[in-house]
Amino acid sequence: MVKCVAEDIPLQGNLPSPKVTSVSVVVVEDRKAVRAFEPQFSLVQTLVDRGICKMTGKDTISNAWKTLVTTQDVIGIKVLSSPGLSGTRPAVAEAVVTSLINSGIPTSNIIIWDKHIADLRSAGFVDVANRHQVRVQGSAEMGYDEKVYYDNSILGTLVWGDLEFGRPDTKKGRKSYFSKMLTSQVTKIINIAPLLNHNVAGINGCLCSLALGSVDNTMRFELQDDRMARAIPEIYAQPPLVDHTVLNIMDALLAQYQGEQTSLLQYAVPLGQIWFSKDPVALDVLGMAELDRQRQVVGLPPSKANPELYQNATLMELGVSEIRKIQINQVK
Repeated sequence: MVKCVAEDIPLQGNLPSPKVTSVSVVVVEDRKAVRAFEPQFSLVQTLVDRGICKMTGKDTISNAWKTLVTTQDVIGIKVLSSPGLSGTRPAVAEAVVTSLINSGIPTSNIIIWDKHIADLRSAGFVDVANRHQVRVQGSAEMGYDEKVYYDNSILGTLVWGDLEFGRPDTKKGRKSYFSKMLTSQVTKIINIAPLLNHNVAGINGCLCSLALGSVDNTMRFELQDDRMARAIPEIYAQPPLVDHTVLNIMDALLAQYQGEQTSLLQYAVPLGQIWFSKDPVALDVLGMAELDRQRQVVGLPPSKANPELYQNATLMELGVSEIRKIQINQVK
């Protein structure tokens, strides 16, 4: 069960107050869904189907998905593949794929994606795509759209693969361009993030995973609190993401409270849960609270989370960062 012991993330400074609102998060749980750190697919499938129905208030999977997507949509299922075992579990993505297909979505209209195809392959997502004859793509390998970008005055050190890398323009490095996959192919995004800590952001969750996986020139933001606090919400709020993301899922089959980009199962706890919401901020702050609870159990200090990131996301009306305003609907 989700037990939130962390304090609400307070608003600080002279920022305007966001609209007072509340949000619902559906949590489905089956402790048998993880055995020896391995997801049990049939039980994961049941969790996904129950969660979608509960979140949408519909009695069938087909009717539930109709509230989020259509058969004409090209649906991009965003995963976090670089951490391997501690990233998004392929079983969760596969359960979503199967649920969509069973609801009448053409396989040609489903794309499992992350930033790099090599990470997707090593984590097992290419195998999932092959089993169901859906597509799998790396957003970086698809190339970047010169006309759609996020502009930030912080100059980045460009690396190979960034759109402006190697160009002589002296003004280069302040733009992060969106993948062509998102500007010309995908019409709806389902964002599946793991319950995994992040040393700067607090959690490698819905906001960070989607924002950093969608654009180039991101190294300039990733190591400093204040840069991430501004850039992550602002990237997520850009039309290619905020206008098309219809569902956020937190893969909480395992909770890894140490390690960030490395699988360290000695710091992981099987929860057997999957969380569903349209609100990425709510899922992330609940996730940070759960990770801190797991640290407390083993006597570790709480994380040095980046509260400003989630405050900014709330002020931009991306979601709710106050735990007292989040209604948890537990389904067992």
